Amino acid sequence: MSARTVVALAGILGALAVAAGAFGAHGLQGKIDAQAMAWYETAARYHLLHAVALLGVGALAAHGYRVRTAALALTVGVLVFSGTLYAMALGGPRWLGAVTPIGGVALIAGWVALAASQRTR
Repeated sequence: MSARTVVALAGILGALAVAAGAFGAHGLQGKIDAQAMAWYETAARYHLLHAVALLGVGALAAHGYRVRTAALALTVGVLVFSGTLYAMALGGPRWLGAVTPIGGVALIAGWVALAASQRTR
């Protein structure tokens, strides 16, 4: 995955995170219960945080670091972790909660891969 691709993904994920956060703050208040709002807020927080992290990964890639695995794991992690929480908050099946930790593991793997990339420049 090229540095340009990673930065583009970071931009797309970041824009979607801001839109999702605004929707949650303005469109969901009073429309979903407290548990669903907590899921939604967690999804939005992790979504935006990892979009910014992905931007840093793209910057490292532009400087020659081998961070493809980190970029891929962070992207998959955001999609699965935040995606399942968003879905459940918006009325999706509760069994998605069993899938959410897979996204969390992918996020952790992304951070570990980022750390490991510093040894293999």
